[in-house]
Order: sequence, then C-alpha cells, then structure tokens
Amino acid sequence: MGIPFVKSFDFEYGVSAPISPMIERLVADNPGPFTYTGTGVYIIGDKNVAVIDPGPATPNHQAALKKALKGRRVTHVLVTHHHVDHSPMAAPLAAEHNCQVYGYGLQTRPPEGGEVRLEAGDDLGFKPDIEICNGLKINGDGWTIEAIHTPGHTSNHMCYALHEENVLFSGDHIMGWSTSVVSPPDGHMGDYLNSLDRILERNFDRIIPTHGPVIEKPQEFVQAYIDHRLAREDQICAALGAGLTQISDIVARLYADIDKRLHPAAAHSVLAHIIRLREIGKIDADSPDGLKTSYRLKTS
Repeated sequence: MGIPFVKSFDFEYGVSAPISPMIERLVADNPGPFTYTGTGVYIIGDKNVAVIDPGPATPNHQAALKKALKGRRVTHVLVTHHHVDHSPMAAPLAAEHNCQVYGYGLQTRPPEGGEVRLEAGDDLGFKPDIEICNGLKINGDGWTIEAIHTPGHTSNHMCYALHEENVLFSGDHIMGWSTSVVSPPDGHMGDYLNSLDRILERNFDRIIPTHGPVIEKPQEFVQAYIDHRLAREDQICAALGAGLTQISDIVARLYADIDKRLHPAAAHSVLAHIIRLREIGKIDADSPDGLKTSYRLKTS
C-alpha cells in the first residue's frame, strides 16, 4: 500500500486562511524542493494567540505575518525544530510581541558537513528561550497545547497537540506531500519509527503538517508511513541476501527508476535504515557505520 499523499491544497501566499474555528494557516513565500508550496505558519486562538513554526525571516513573509496578526497579541511562539524554513522568524516575532520562544533545545547529535544537501538547512543561531520537554502542557487564552518529543527527522524535533480539537501539528515529522528526510547522524531511523508509533497510539482526529495539506485520515496515513519504512528495510535485507554489500550498490538496485542525481540523498536514507537494522541485530559489519562500510546479513 502506498502513502496516501494529497498533492494540492488551497492557499495564497501572504494571506492567512482559517482551517478550523481555532486555527489559521499562513503559507510563507518560500516554495522549493524541500518546502513544497512553502512553510505553513499556524496561528492558534483568537485575540491572544500562539504561533507555531513562524517561518523564514524574509521581508515579504515578515510583512504578511504582521498583517495576519494585526489586532492580536502573540503570547507564545512554538518551534518544531531548527531548520531555516521553520525557526528564523521566531526570535523577531517574540521580540515584537514581548513573549518567549518555546522549543526542545539544541540538537543532541550535531549534523556532519557533506556534499549532499538533504534539507533546507540548519538555523544555526536558533536557541529557544524556554527549553521544553515531552508532555509539557502550554496553556493560553482558550487553548492548551501539549509538547510531544518526536526525534527522528532531527534529534530535537517537537510536535504539538492542540487538546481542544485533538489535532497534531506535526512539523516535518509527518508531511502531507512527501516522506520525511531521516539522515544520520542527527536523523535516526529507530527514533523516527518509535516516534511514529507514539503518534499512532494517540489517535488524533487530524494531523496538520508544516508542509502540505491537512491529513484527514491520520491513522491510515501514519500506518502507511510506517509500512513504507519497514518495506524499505525488507528490500535492503533482500539486497544484502543477494550478495550486495555496499550502500552504493544497494541504492542502484532499489532506486533504479529515479534520477541518478538523487542517489546520493537516497544513500543517506539507506544508511539510516542500515544503522537501525544493525542496532536490532539483523545485519552486521566489521567497521563503524558509514556510506562506504561493507555490510552483511547477520547469520546468528
């Protein structure tokens, strides 16, 4: 079964639009290969509001956000993680409204440099005013938001649950148009799958990602996300069983139908799966995990 992506949704850059009685979405003008149509910024509440993932610090977006918030006071700025399409506007927005920025904190596994660009990039200056933990409840004017730590895409990724509507703001943990990037060392496939299981258990009515449309059937969608990852691991094990030992050869076999220019990015995804498979005892190697390590199925 494939992942039931919805490839389009109604939006207009710079114009906030209601998606429920308590939630408005403003799409930033930063479309691209890592952001789809742009960053979805969410405004929660009526007069005293929270803003989730305020987006990039560009002049046009800053003006659009100021217009959307006219007549309202921002009491909380919440950030899912530190990528440049999510967090740079957080500090300026909080300063303008004299409030504080909430987030998990810095990465627990700093990323390594490399020639393969897999994401929009890190906001290296991001540091929340309030470092939050899993399960923390943040109360505002007519709303309650629960922080849910969901490592995997990044080690410091947070999702936010709005109790009043039983919806989840999923950041990049679950996206409405694509699978999420999981790239070691900061991205970790074992953490990612465990986080998906925890979200599945919560039985949310809807999931609202930062990129892409609202997910109206979250149980089906998240299960498809999990099934997709596990199927990929079965394919990797089959490739190893056929005698392939190098990630580059596994990628050539599994991704034969995609543009070869994407193979370096696919190699990082395969590495993430292999690290998990090694951790759970399905495969083995004689050297530390890496793109050039030789792997084999574990026989005992």
